[in-house]
Amino acid sequence: MAVFSDTSTNLGIVQQVRSLMRVDANQWPTAKIVNSVNNYLDRVGGYAIGADRRFQWDDTNHSKLPIGTTNLVANQPEYSFLTDENGNRILTLTRIDVKDVNGNWTRLTPIDQFNIGVGLDEASRTTGYPMFYDKISDNIIKLYPTPSNSVTAGIKFYFQRAPSYFTASDTTKEPGVASILHRGFIIAGAYDGALTLGLANVQILAIEMEKEQKAMEYYFTNRNNDDVLVMRPRTNEGSRR
Repeated sequence: MAVFSDTSTNLGIVQQVRSLMRVDANQWPTAKIVNSVNNYLDRVGGYAIGADRRFQWDDTNHSKLPIGTTNLVANQPEYSFLTDENGNRILTLTRIDVKDVNGNWTRLTPIDQFNIGVGLDEASRTTGYPMFYDKISDNIIKLYPTPSNSVTAGIKFYFQRAPSYFTASDTTKEPGVASILHRGFIIAGAYDGALTLGLANVQILAIEMEKEQKAMEYYFTNRNNDDVLVMRPRTNEGSRR
């Protein structure tokens, strides 16, 4: 495990980055390392979100679950979910549930406007209890049919969000990913610094970055050990006549 900064042991991410670069704080300030570490956090988070739709990744430093609610408003079909309750940016929605006036929840079925056979304005004129949602963008949806009733906290949305980023004042905070991936943040910070300053070991660090990228990909590809693998026959569409 790697905390962000530890001046007592010099084993924090900040200290190890400078050690690999062979520089001091004046040559490579903490703010530069923060930027590199946060950029790598975005890379890891982005890969994790896209790697597996059944295992929803979330930064373990977040204090709240990635679930939110908002009011269902009569005659309002569009809803946007830009940030969670702590201000973290929502990147994508994974599920939408709607509550009726009796307090019963229903999971909505995702559809695409391509599949709607009538004019979208005509489809929106139909009101009732929503059964479908079209994800217009990563965090904006449109309900079908348009809600006919208002329900307080009547929409429950599940999402994936931006990581919990580092600041220059952080000390004991660790990257919110599996500890076996923490070395990647050290290498990423050192590589960025070496590349920027034109240091002699930039090529060595580039090789190490490739190793960390492969380790990250392997981890997210093979982490679902509790899933039961099912073999299915492969269909060769090209052989059909």
